[in-house]
Amino acid sequence: MNFDTIEYKKYNELFYRYEHPSGLNCIVIPKKGYYKKYATFSTQYGSVDNEFIIPGENEPTKVPDGIAHFLEHKLFDQKDGSVMDKFAALGSKPNAFTSFNQTVYLFSCTDLFSENFKLLLNFVQNPYITDESVEREKKIIGQEINMYRDDPGWRVNFNLLKAIYKHHPVRYDIAGTIDSISEITKETLYQCYKTFYHPSNMMITVVGDVDHIKVFEQVENCIQTTEKAPEIKRIFPKESSDINKSYIEQNMPVSTPIFYMGFKDSNFDLEGAEILRYEIAIKLLLSMLMGKSSRLYEELYDKGLINSSFEMDFSLEKSYAYSMFGGESVNPEEVQDRITKEIKLLKKQGLDQETFNRLLNASKGRFLRQLNSLENISRSFINLYFKGVTMFDYLEVYDKMKFDYITDVFDSHFDIKHMALSVVKQK
Repeated sequence: MNFDTIEYKKYNELFYRYEHPSGLNCIVIPKKGYYKKYATFSTQYGSVDNEFIIPGENEPTKVPDGIAHFLEHKLFDQKDGSVMDKFAALGSKPNAFTSFNQTVYLFSCTDLFSENFKLLLNFVQNPYITDESVEREKKIIGQEINMYRDDPGWRVNFNLLKAIYKHHPVRYDIAGTIDSISEITKETLYQCYKTFYHPSNMMITVVGDVDHIKVFEQVENCIQTTEKAPEIKRIFPKESSDINKSYIEQNMPVSTPIFYMGFKDSNFDLEGAEILRYEIAIKLLLSMLMGKSSRLYEELYDKGLINSSFEMDFSLEKSYAYSMFGGESVNPEEVQDRITKEIKLLKKQGLDQETFNRLLNASKGRFLRQLNSLENISRSFINLYFKGVTMFDYLEVYDKMKFDYITDVFDSHFDIKHMALSVVKQK
């Protein structure tokens, strides 16, 4: 059996990579002495993948919103019973989640790793879907949709995405709507499964104190095809660099208004380490502008305009990118006004290099601490590996990050014309 060993000697880290004949990649990140083991089986298929050309066909296929999430639910139902019960009998903790871009099935365990891993590999490859179970699942997911529809934090998030994006499906709830899931059928689910759950569109990660050879052998024995599939052509609507709306407000029963602000970014056509470089740059800039050690954060906090709920993030995917920040505030519009003024001031006066150096070192330190978490390692590998990089590539990018680059990114990303505000407040 052939496999690669990728080492990062400077940081005493490595991982093993095995490519199955089907194109499936299996990554083992060894963590000697760790009690828990963590494994995932993931497909590069999420809620935004609702229009695509099936390999071998010429015409696009359009499917209902929420179908990737619906399929995630259905895979846990097997002909001989619930997969959850089988994992429980093996003493492990299973889970799954669907994001905008991936669907991930996982478990963690301390004992019987091989048995749990075999169960994971087998159930993901063997869907059992009936007309009756689809109709039953619509009611269950419908309740989930209604629950999130009544969640102010969820609504302020997706309202911001609807303000930023006019056409891209990232603006829609991952679970879809009551109307969209009503259109889902057994045939459509199998069609999406056949398209997106081919091993060549999937990956496996195992993190913990395991024998990588045994893991690779188990993968080799359990994967049911040795043929690679052509690449899936995903279709996304054309989206201009302009935002859809500058402001969206929704009335809900909240004691304090909730807000999210964000900037639309059109620089998502990046490859390799440049993806990590740009992501680190934006996150550093967010910290420099309004992180907890910044002048602006301290001012807003002292005035009671923000509190400890304030958070920031940046998302960069193959068809979209945006920054997002917010939390609770008695006056979201004033917070937006102060942030806007601070951006204009910093563009006029320039960023502080000493602050950049301090936050860069702090960010790298937080990243290195994440290498102690099996879950963080696995999730980072999944998200990045489908982009052609690995989480360990961050290390070299951190070491090469330059202040001049940060300055250029600040000028381009924090464009006031591309800023939107979403607010949830009482009537």
